Amino acid sequence: MLATVLHGPGDVRFEHVDDPKIVKPTDAVIKLSATCICGSDLWPYRGLQPMGGPAPMGHEYCGVVVEVGSDVRTVRPGQFVVGSFCISDNTCPHCRFGFPSSCEQREFMSGAQAPYARIPLADGTLVATAEMPPDDLIPSLLATSDVLGTGWYAADAARVRPGSTVAVVGDGAVGLMGVLSAKQMGAARIIAMSRHKSRQDLALEYGATDIVSERGEAGVATIKELTKGIGADSVLECVGTQESMSQAVQCARPGAMIGYVGVPHGVQFDGQALFFSQTGMLGGPAPVRRFLPHLMDLVLQRKIDPGKVFDLELPLADVAEGYRAMDDRRAIKTLLRV
Repeated sequence: MLATVLHGPGDVRFEHVDDPKIVKPTDAVIKLSATCICGSDLWPYRGLQPMGGPAPMGHEYCGVVVEVGSDVRTVRPGQFVVGSFCISDNTCPHCRFGFPSSCEQREFMSGAQAPYARIPLADGTLVATAEMPPDDLIPSLLATSDVLGTGWYAADAARVRPGSTVAVVGDGAVGLMGVLSAKQMGAARIIAMSRHKSRQDLALEYGATDIVSERGEAGVATIKELTKGIGADSVLECVGTQESMSQAVQCARPGAMIGYVGVPHGVQFDGQALFFSQTGMLGGPAPVRRFLPHLMDLVLQRKIDPGKVFDLELPLADVAEGYRAMDDRRAIKTLLRV
């Protein structure tokens, strides 16, 4: 089959690879209905993350099961499924504690920017719908696989509560999903930090009450002004740079929680400053599998529409243009139709 392979910075190819097959009795093979490009895919694409050679790309996926291994019990051929970007057995101590993204058998999904994909640990990783969903819900169901689940985790980790004030650092797809999530969790005020009109508009549609276009110290000062010098009760850090993390810590009130889900690149902490900030922090790879059933249900009941975060849709064969569009910030997130 033809699939997406990253050969080096800026070098994305749609080329022949082996068809996926059952390797272990706990595997499933799915035919993808749609896949997409993640902001984290841009790190190696931009040469900011080392590569050990050509890499199959894609970790967000949904589709129809075509084959299962002999030990798979919870999904069967013909079912529509969504899976987490973190492969997990959903039974180990970490999974049972609510952190399947730290599963003792954890793998990170790859190779999903393709027509077919092998899913290890299918019973623990995949969630099936009761019936085949309508086509217009496919983008939103795809979003639950990672970007919505990650934004939801940021809000959950930051302990967003009804009536609270939330600041969201980052206006990429995850940050926008963080806005949506905070709104669903009942936040009364959601301050989205964004300098881009199209992203500001979507943030407002998803529930943001305030937009702060400044960054760094100026951005922190504006949030403090908006909150009468107090700061935010919850902060969602959705970028992963030194500037964004420092901004998150500084705009949080004493006793606030920071949910950080941006993969850190070059982030360092001043221990004494963190000590006196009196803020808590929880983050890391999102335990999407914990949230998947609830998020899929919200989508299927049409209570949320995370699929709007895909502002560019291309055929899978044009995946290289999808990467370029996101790298140039011409697109928030690219949906790839299979």
